[in-house]
Amino acid sequence: MMRIRMVTVTVTVVVVVVGVLTTSATAKLHKVGGGQGWNQNVNYTQWSANQDFYVGEWLIFNFDKRYYNVLEVNKTSFDSCNDQVFMTNVTRGGRDVFELKEERPYYFLSSGGYCYHGLKLALVVQEHPLPAPVLAPALAPALAPALNASPINSLTSCPQISILSLIVVSVALMTNSIQL
Repeated sequence: MMRIRMVTVTVTVVVVVVGVLTTSATAKLHKVGGGQGWNQNVNYTQWSANQDFYVGEWLIFNFDKRYYNVLEVNKTSFDSCNDQVFMTNVTRGGRDVFELKEERPYYFLSSGGYCYHGLKLALVVQEHPLPAPVLAPALAPALAPALNASPINSLTSCPQISILSLIVVSVALMTNSIQL
């Protein structure tokens, strides 16, 4: 009987944690250049400085394919606007997406001389920060209460209990109160 409760609690906690982590790990889509898209006379340095880029996120380049394209290049080609040696031709049709697959700097430009008019983008992709350990700080006061304090008082006096901690504790308490 006790073993069934333990399994039920464990499964419930795992489902809740996986659900929360999956929701928070949803990939973001960055519209390059915002409303101006991939076009001349857009300050992509300023645009990228106001963004955080993480592994698994996507860039979308919106542009007129009759004039522009998107090439992924190395830093040397980026600095010199050299469109002859590129790593990837991202261009497919004017609404093109590119996945940021690894932690590193990425460099993009448009060929045909447009790079010299500012049609280039440099950005740095980083690993997605791991979520802070949510359960440990919230439950620590309850597990090591002061001599005169009860675990309930210690838990409720903790000023910042995360939502995830409340959900997990609530589910565990409800599961333990059900007679199997």
